[in-house]
Amino acid sequence: MHLELPKTRLHSLKDFAKHYLMIVLSILTALGLEAWIEHAHHKQAAAEASARIDAEIQQNLAEIQRISEHDQARAKDLAHFRDVLAADIKAHASDETIRQHAHANAPEGLYLDYRWPVLRREAWDLAVANQSASWIDNDRLRAYSSIYATQAASLSNLAADIPLVLNGPRAMDMGLDFDNDDYQPRELLHVANQMAGTVHEVVNMLDGLHKRIEAALPADKQHRHS
Repeated sequence: MHLELPKTRLHSLKDFAKHYLMIVLSILTALGLEAWIEHAHHKQAAAEASARIDAEIQQNLAEIQRISEHDQARAKDLAHFRDVLAADIKAHASDETIRQHAHANAPEGLYLDYRWPVLRREAWDLAVANQSASWIDNDRLRAYSSIYATQAASLSNLAADIPLVLNGPRAMDMGLDFDNDDYQPRELLHVANQMAGTVHEVVNMLDGLHKRIEAALPADKQHRHS
């Protein structure tokens, strides 16, 4: 900030007071203008960051829905395979009949194929890195923070829950035995049940994740999903 000192001679206290007041007013005006410009810059940066984050969250919601539809279809196929196999075993069907039905319902082999969405967070990380997140409204910021924390926790929950339902090595071995037509029907039923249960669990987790993200959306975004 540069101020020009008065070049005229001050002949009285009144003149001095006048010029002093002008200097003070000039300083206050400059400071006020600077603060207003900085506020406007912060407001614009926060709006731009919010727009990017909102778009990213919507993209993640769409990806969750897309993956969930795939997993629902896979869960349905595995459950059907399991149920037909269970019915044959209960009816004391011959091994040949069981094998025919099993391969008819799994022509491409026995496999899991559940999927988990890749949830993006670049917009959020950028807002944190360039500090524009600190200029976002507190309620909106809390909503964003909750959503991204929920996304991160979902991966940890998946990693913790799946081993409780599925014996992975056993499932892989059974897939190989199934391809070679060398398995015991009841053992196949146990593995098929684990696979069906695993994908069903993943579908439930995706549904819960979708609902939690929607519930945490900023208030002005929730009406679109009500």
